[in-house]
Amino acid sequence: MPVKVKICGVRTPAIIEESARAGADFVGLVLFEKSPRHVELEEARVLAAVARGKVRSVAVLVDPDDELVAGVAARVRPDLIQLHGNETPERVSAIKAMTGLPVMKAIPVAGTADVSRASDYAGIADCILFDAKAAPDAPLAGGNGVPFDWQALATARPPFALSGGLTPETVGDAIRVTGASLVDVSSGVERARGEKDPALVASFIRAAKAASLEPRAKAS
Repeated sequence: MPVKVKICGVRTPAIIEESARAGADFVGLVLFEKSPRHVELEEARVLAAVARGKVRSVAVLVDPDDELVAGVAARVRPDLIQLHGNETPERVSAIKAMTGLPVMKAIPVAGTADVSRASDYAGIADCILFDAKAAPDAPLAGGNGVPFDWQALATARPPFALSGGLTPETVGDAIRVTGASLVDVSSGVERARGEKDPALVASFIRAAKAASLEPRAKAS
């Protein structure tokens, strides 16, 4: 089955249209004020409406309070919620119950030991996203353009999503090494911070879809 692709941090109707035309499966709307890709609730509502019927929308939240969660569910009406902070399994379960939406939970990875945390969310999160662990002083939990050692995912149980410094040049190898069923990119398809490049988006999607048809590489 072809790997699914998520273009995260979209901020304009045009890049949503371009992503959909190029074959993206998801677009991510970041509602986190510290991010250069942040969109306000009303902006996210408009963008999700543009995406509807063309490509599935994901609301990306970082340790959101109940007010934001409720606002996103009622006004943005995304297809999926992505939690990219320090949300506990209990909090993930509560957000699912509150919204009735499937939830993707990001797990930051620096090494093999971090991967085991995914088991805490088994039966709770609908999808696990393994992302590069940010430095302690980094302002953002994700979208930092930093990869991690994909071999750390050798024990990860598929299906899972992969993020962290992916680019059109590296996504093929990432898929072959990890067997990820979804790849998530943000800074790797930008010409400037927070500004997506349609050509890079299309190139990334082509590379991901082509690699998903190849055999998974054996861990060395």
